[in-house]
Amino acid sequence: MLNDKSGKSGGYAADVEIRSFDIFGVHEFTPKSFPDHRGLFAAPFQEAAFVEAVGHPLRLGQTNHSVSARGVIRGVHFADVPPGQAKYVYCPRGSMVDVVVDVRVGSPTFGRWVAVRLDSAEYRALYVAEGLGHSFVALEDDTVMSYLCSTPFTPSAEHGISPLDPELGLPWAEHLDGEPVLSDKDRAAPTLAAAADAGLLPDYDACLRRYAELRAAA
Repeated sequence: MLNDKSGKSGGYAADVEIRSFDIFGVHEFTPKSFPDHRGLFAAPFQEAAFVEAVGHPLRLGQTNHSVSARGVIRGVHFADVPPGQAKYVYCPRGSMVDVVVDVRVGSPTFGRWVAVRLDSAEYRALYVAEGLGHSFVALEDDTVMSYLCSTPFTPSAEHGISPLDPELGLPWAEHLDGEPVLSDKDRAAPTLAAAADAGLLPDYDACLRRYAELRAAA
């Protein structure tokens, strides 16, 4: 599978720089920071910038908060579409490499991925549309991930593929100096090919219909 590290500037909205990627449904938001003698202020999520990039407001069904030790990998996770679960994520403490994998069967970028560093220096955020796989590795202890999720967690609709799938070649090794730490569930997750054979992966056309429904409802 091929890595997709290409990105293109999408412009500015308010105090946020927007970047989109060749994988449809992935957007990066870098807010302007305002440091002074008291500390620092930044707004990682700004609705005007989000709507400019995505075409509809962010639906909020749940917020998540995780704390990870250095070397912890979480994911690759995705949800059934419809309705799917989109995520808007940023790192308020520590640093991580966030990886988005296109697991949508029929997508022109199926099996490709993008990797973006998220940290508490720039407060960069990443939007992961419904149907895409999400994962990250913590680069230091006590790294915090903050998630804004479009739908609540639904165990029966949640799935994963192995972050160690050799065919995907996700970039963990270049950021780790030891063995990664995974949950039992993530370590036992199927490869992308096995998940496709089992019919677990989202359908690209179904995802496109879902995105259109969200834009029409805006």
